[in-house]
Amino acid sequence: MSRSLRPDAVLIQAVIAGALSFAHLHDLAEAAGQTGWKAWAYPVSVDLLLVAAWRRLRTARRDRSAWTWFTIALFASLGANIATAGLLDLEHVPAWLRILVAGWPALAFLGGTLLVHSPTEPAAPAQAVDEVAALDVDMHRADEPSSAPVPELAPAAPEAPPAQTPAVPVALLDHARKIAEAHRASTGFPMPADALSARLQLPAPMADAIAAQLQLT
Repeated sequence: MSRSLRPDAVLIQAVIAGALSFAHLHDLAEAAGQTGWKAWAYPVSVDLLLVAAWRRLRTARRDRSAWTWFTIALFASLGANIATAGLLDLEHVPAWLRILVAGWPALAFLGGTLLVHSPTEPAAPAQAVDEVAALDVDMHRADEPSSAPVPELAPAAPEAPPAQTPAVPVALLDHARKIAEAHRASTGFPMPADALSARLQLPAPMADAIAAQLQLT
């Protein structure tokens, strides 16, 4: 079942604005000495730079280079619209404008290359903190008493082997080391092991393993 097409006012306005801007850029390039197919290539170059900068801004809002190239392409489009509105004699284009029009392809190629091949913004450094928080939640869940009934121990059950020192995750050890170093920097004394254990809210075996590796007392 085909859907009925309804005109969109914003889309129609975008088509009109794009067509007029395209024509103005062509007229300005042709007046600056770029005749034939070259005059038609200039509007395409400006619009492509605008699209590349806009796509870059969608993924990296704080990218200054993307805003810079977006502004350059926007001023090129607006400048052509204003210049062809009667404020500039297209029969006698000044030399500086001819130079600017002639150098635009290289400038647009440089901007497009930087926008496409520049790395995106780095991820927030809170990933390691999130991993430690998730690890703490798992440990607290492990320490909670189970609601299942405890079976009676057999009279001849063998003795359980001695508990081994648990392995400390690298992210948790680094987090504990930062807390201990911050305590030493603020107080001038090493952080007690029980204070670190209370700060991290860890079970006793894990807290003792961290204190041993950090050489806390």
